[in-house]
Amino acid sequence: MSCHHHNCHNPLHCFVPPHIIDHLAESDDPEIRRMAIDTIKHSVSARSLRETLAKMPMMAAIPSPARTKDRLVYDINHWRWDRMLPGKLVRSEGDPPVQDEAVNEAYDYAGVTYDFYNEIFNRNSLDDQGMSLISSVHFGRNTNNAFWNGEQMIYGDGDEIIFTRFTKALDVVAHELTHGVVQFTSNLDYWDESGALNEHFADAMSALVKQWYLKQDVTQADWLMGDAIMAPNIQAKSIRTFKAQKAYDNDPKLGTDPQPKHMKDKYTGNEDRRGVHINSGIPNHAFYLVAMEQGGYAWEKVGPIWYQTLKNLNQTSNFQEAASMTHQVAGAMFGSGSLEQQAVKKGWDGVGISV
Repeated sequence: MSCHHHNCHNPLHCFVPPHIIDHLAESDDPEIRRMAIDTIKHSVSARSLRETLAKMPMMAAIPSPARTKDRLVYDINHWRWDRMLPGKLVRSEGDPPVQDEAVNEAYDYAGVTYDFYNEIFNRNSLDDQGMSLISSVHFGRNTNNAFWNGEQMIYGDGDEIIFTRFTKALDVVAHELTHGVVQFTSNLDYWDESGALNEHFADAMSALVKQWYLKQDVTQADWLMGDAIMAPNIQAKSIRTFKAQKAYDNDPKLGTDPQPKHMKDKYTGNEDRRGVHINSGIPNHAFYLVAMEQGGYAWEKVGPIWYQTLKNLNQTSNFQEAASMTHQVAGAMFGSGSLEQQAVKKGWDGVGISV
């Protein structure tokens, strides 16, 4: 067993899944190995905080002064201890851009994510009460990850070998912030299928945020996750893909993408909290199939169905419940037997789940 089956295998929401960090920790390249082990160590300290906050999600919300969009970006200046969080305040809501690109990216993309939830779902920040969006950049040295710790965002700079800085990708920012939305809605347990759904909703919503921001319809979208953080010399084009193929196969640095796209291939082992980052590939692919079947802009119809479903689920919901709920919600929103509802049924059928 590797040395961190209790770190990113715990309810600290990490963007880079443990199977990738595990693989890097076994690299032939001593530098890659050292940085992977470092990343593993960094994720330990935020664990207990995240577990505590998950039990009382409303405690985590720091209300913004005016209960509207309020972004605060801090520089933790390469410290790696949670007691040093959030760091030094370097940009607040309404401040002009600063010299540090990571600060500006964290600020801008938190704003895009806020605007998406506000305009598309009429949601006021993560908790729907105007909670401040707090980000800390430059966490640790060359940290290959980004985290939502239950209260705020934490971004590593990447090692420039495998990953570049994590603030560079809108989908990374939107994914991690969506873990906050999940926390304040169904609060899906970070374990087995409910945990994979937690990861799935973070992926699905971040895909919608990216497509909405780029004004892409379902055929123009790339359906990749994390493509903007891959370092220039790495073969893998992304960490995950919603499409049927693998995101990377036999990659010299990352190995092979383990995500299944059908229930028959579901991972049933104990790693990764019973596959929260692995099995999310199944509902992700269903979401993609539904979106492709409906066509047009995914945030207009599929988005509201999925968002309402997220609000209707509970901590222990599994794939079957999520599928049945999307079907029920689609019927309520667009009519029983509507094309939208038929698309939902077809999408879940495509991954081996009947509704």
